Amino acid sequence: MDLSVVDLSPVPRGGTAADAFANTVDAARHAERLGYERFWVAEHHGMGDRLAGTTPEVLLGRVAGATDSIRIGSGAVLLNHYSPFKVAESFGVLDGLAPGRVDLGMGRANGSPASDRALGTDRRVENPNEDHRERITAVVNHLRDAYPDEHPYADLSVPGSAEGPAVPWVLGSSPASGEIAGELGLRYCFAGFIRPGFAERAFAAYREAFDPDAGPGGLDEPQGMVAVNAVAAETDAAAARRRAPAEATFRRMKRSELGDETPTEEEAIDELGGAPDPTPATLDDDEWPRSISGSPETMSGLLEQLADRVGVDEVMIQHTVPDREAALDSHALLAEAMDLDPRAD
Repeated sequence: MDLSVVDLSPVPRGGTAADAFANTVDAARHAERLGYERFWVAEHHGMGDRLAGTTPEVLLGRVAGATDSIRIGSGAVLLNHYSPFKVAESFGVLDGLAPGRVDLGMGRANGSPASDRALGTDRRVENPNEDHRERITAVVNHLRDAYPDEHPYADLSVPGSAEGPAVPWVLGSSPASGEIAGELGLRYCFAGFIRPGFAERAFAAYREAFDPDAGPGGLDEPQGMVAVNAVAAETDAAAARRRAPAEATFRRMKRSELGDETPTEEEAIDELGGAPDPTPATLDDDEWPRSISGSPETMSGLLEQLADRVGVDEVMIQHTVPDREAALDSHALLAEAMDLDPRAD
């Protein structure tokens, strides 16, 4: 099974966005050496004091120059904020910078009313699913120069490499996103750390709707990936402690009290009233935790279980580990757990 990483560019305590971006680039190099398949960066708005990753297409230019072989991409570009043509142009440039190894992960999300207004985003779309489908289709048509001759955009072109264009993915956390990906014949990544209870239904919708001939996807059969919040440590107990910041953050989000900083491991344990219980090595059939943790041996089994449930052979790792060295150590132990083949420096 392949492993990949999505990085949120968290601002370290007492640090700046410059520190966050330096850590992201370092994490990309680290993931490449360990043998991870791809390294994606995220897009969040209005939280610049916590998450510096607002503009994947800019940050990926730096990641492209710092890496050689790992696939790089967006997890995700939020299409409801942007012109499809501009998104295609940006990722055409990235393909020119990192020929043949760019992924364009496309999603949608609304932020606060203030950030959406500042982005010029319409929050009152009459048919959000149809709007999203049309935007994705437009991006792919621009990337692949696939508009028919009579279309007004037929003469528009985007830059790129001979190995490109960027590979499109649909990202989401609901059956609706899976259905859109299937109808367009595109790759699909489900965000299991957002709404894990929908994972199996979303992939079922994806496969049921999949039509290789109906859309611009170009795939002969479905191809998917599931993203999970996962951390590893030498023992199950140590990994559960390392998972504490994620659990505390989830609780804060439920209360709409995220706070100004991600809690440290010790702060999170204090906030939770104790360290979280270790994730059991075998999950119940209807159990899909928001986050999982364990030793390499435990994580190997857990990741295989979750991947098997949705029928994929690649898992993308997301985590909430504020300590940089602990975060890199977790990635290394997960690579060990799944027996990844390291790349030579």
